[in-house]
Amino acid sequence: MNEQSYAKHAKYVPLYHGVLFGIIFLTLIGSVVNLLHSMDDHSRLYNASLITAISFALVLLFLFCRVFPLKAQDRAIRAEENLRHYVLAGNLLDKRLSVKQIVALRFASDGEFVALAQKAANESMTPDAIKRAVKSWRADTDRL
Repeated sequence: MNEQSYAKHAKYVPLYHGVLFGIIFLTLIGSVVNLLHSMDDHSRLYNASLITAISFALVLLFLFCRVFPLKAQDRAIRAEENLRHYVLAGNLLDKRLSVKQIVALRFASDGEFVALAQKAANESMTPDAIKRAVKSWRADTDRL
């Protein structure tokens, strides 16, 4: 795998983010068009409504399949980074840091982690600003 950096740390899975989303989105659009055309034909309305409901459910499933594992990973990252901060500084991370800020801090090397965590808490830095402030990037290849 290529070395990670701010410019190349986001994961994009073409079959999931491109192909699958495209198929589901086009299916939803097609089902809505079918539903609208079926409004005058009551014999088709029930089936068109079911297809639209299933298509909408697929969109929700697509989103939740991404969000739920990431939420679980965020909790694990928060625990890992809290332990890392405790090992390096002798205390836990500042309570003012949000989970998104802590997730962004995971890319900081040990040498800059403690100072950057303090700066992020004091200045209420955005996760993007935290990532941009990292000088020595620590790769995270396990993120979904």
